[in-house]
Amino acid sequence: MARILGVEIPNNKKLFVALRYIYGIGPNRAMEILDATGIDPEKKANELDSDEVSKITHYINENFKVEGDLRQDINRDIKRLIEIGSYRGYRHKNKLPVRGQKTHANARTRKGPRNTKIKKK
Repeated sequence: MARILGVEIPNNKKLFVALRYIYGIGPNRAMEILDATGIDPEKKANELDSDEVSKITHYINENFKVEGDLRQDINRDIKRLIEIGSYRGYRHKNKLPVRGQKTHANARTRKGPRNTKIKKK
């Protein structure tokens, strides 16, 4: 497996799909990276040589924030919202949907499984 920025990308997938395994890189960014480095997107990940891996790594480091840095920034932003007491911070703090979704009947993913009370006789 090729290792890019500490992430093992799968060998059997094409590069434009395999790069998406890196947190912070989606379909558009993957294609942008491959276009800028001049690497064929249809090439499989196991066909990469070390020069191409270093090209991709260097381009990502220069232009994007990915993996650990991106996760830290997102967590820092959420903590800031909670500290200033904004509405969005309140929703994050209480583990409720943040972007205006209804919670009366849905939102089970965010709220977790229902709390069922079993009465003892």
